Amino acid sequence: MSASLTTALDAVLRTAETEDIGNPWVNIAIFGGFVAITLVIVFRASRNNKTAADYYAAGRSFTGPQNGTAIAGDYLSAASFLGICGAIAVNGYDGFLYSIGFLVAWLVALLLVAELLRNTGRFTMADVLSFRLKQRPVRMAAALATLTVVFFYLLAQMAGAGGLVALLLGVDGTAAQGLVIAVVGALMILYVLVGGMKGTTWVQIIKAVLLIAGAAVMTLWVLAQFGFNFSDLLQGAIDMAGEGGEAVIEPGKQYGVSAMSQLNFLSLALALVLGTAGLPHVLMRFYTVPTAKEARRSVVWAIWLIGIFYLFTLVLGYGAAALVGPETIKAAPGGVNSAAPLLAYELGGTILLGLISAVAFATILAVVAGLTITAAASFAHDIYASVIKHGEVKPDGEVRVARITVVVIGILAIIGGIFANGQNVAFLVALAFAVAASANLPTILYSLFWKRFNTSGALWSMYGGLISCLVLITFSPVVSGKVDPVSGASLSMIKNTDVDFAIIPLENPGLISIPLAFLLGILGTFLSKDGSSPEKYAEMEVRSLTGAGSEKATVAH
Repeated sequence: MSASLTTALDAVLRTAETEDIGNPWVNIAIFGGFVAITLVIVFRASRNNKTAADYYAAGRSFTGPQNGTAIAGDYLSAASFLGICGAIAVNGYDGFLYSIGFLVAWLVALLLVAELLRNTGRFTMADVLSFRLKQRPVRMAAALATLTVVFFYLLAQMAGAGGLVALLLGVDGTAAQGLVIAVVGALMILYVLVGGMKGTTWVQIIKAVLLIAGAAVMTLWVLAQFGFNFSDLLQGAIDMAGEGGEAVIEPGKQYGVSAMSQLNFLSLALALVLGTAGLPHVLMRFYTVPTAKEARRSVVWAIWLIGIFYLFTLVLGYGAAALVGPETIKAAPGGVNSAAPLLAYELGGTILLGLISAVAFATILAVVAGLTITAAASFAHDIYASVIKHGEVKPDGEVRVARITVVVIGILAIIGGIFANGQNVAFLVALAFAVAASANLPTILYSLFWKRFNTSGALWSMYGGLISCLVLITFSPVVSGKVDPVSGASLSMIKNTDVDFAIIPLENPGLISIPLAFLLGILGTFLSKDGSSPEKYAEMEVRSLTGAGSEKATVAH
């Protein structure tokens, strides 16, 4: 989740010195306990991983409530807990806009595409996009878009994991943080390699329970400090902010500075809201339930859990502002990312801080595991089995390739995370969501709802969205030219303030690339001679809306 993550993780990575917060050995003990318990569960879950359906979709054995909890675990990343709390603590009302935006994004994803995709597909998003179009070119384009989204999202998570966990464990220096990134990557590889989707799902369920329970305990604890009166809590945040403190409960503190800042927010919000509906690792979760009815139950559970959690972030953010103070938060190691840990330390000392640190660690592991299984499934199922082998491959051979892919992706993520450590990761997260919104979502919607849509339209939209995102991000301020007006330091990926090739003022390309991708899909369809298949569209429509035939597709697609 993303813009909050960009600010939060960048603050961690820019930290020059580390101060011990609490007791690192307590944090290590709690981390170790979590890893040991989840590894036992993953190994137990792996006993039944015999087929491709077992490895990719957990044998479609999870109930609606279980899958709904796992979806919440997949959706609520470290940024949702650490980043949004920090954004609210520092920017007040404007920070809470992230919580609102992410919840709305989730509703868009569920109501618009989630159940329809589950009814139509088998293992991956490309199953749906190629259902009534030419298999090989569409699968290749969808897989490349998926791998791009996953890689940059994974890279940002790994780089952030190094900074965050190193901070909480009290280790300093590039080599130490690199070691932390390698450990996180190795655990991720082990979880996915052994457990597949079933093991990953159980890790996500445990993580969701821990995250929501931890946030609930801290929320009640904060409210108790103010007599369970939310107005008193807001007044405490205003008083702690000092002169002009009323700005923390009014709109415009962060995004009302200029017309360009408002435009940046609009562009970012568009990418987040629509990008979530195209995030392959979130959509893939719907293939783990046996029926459309269970998919709908997943929806209900996920909405409740995610909605309640984002209400918690409002109390936690303003609680950190009132009890810790925005200046203290910004000055601490980790910057705004330290809001939730500092609040935990303020409320419950070393033990509560250790528990919250373990929750953050569990969150990172669950998210990277979900991303990795998605990338492995996309490569093995879409590129290897469907494009390279023309569909003539045994399921166990496909799973073997998926496992090899997990190791390769894990190694690349570790190397990339170490390389990105100490650099601004804002552009990585922005790119992941922008690619998902531009390359994936238009093609998904057109495939599901537009009878005339054809293969050329899909390729124009996917490749056009992907390429435009890459170009726009490259020539935007998040790569070069963005300078802190106070310190004069570079806030871009390139740390040399003299290097500036930013010609696009928008920090996120969503406002340009998303409409462009929709337009290219229309142009590609009308300008090509590719025909569409009304019969296949009718079959897809019936299946997507009713679920009829979707269970049969799990056996023979």
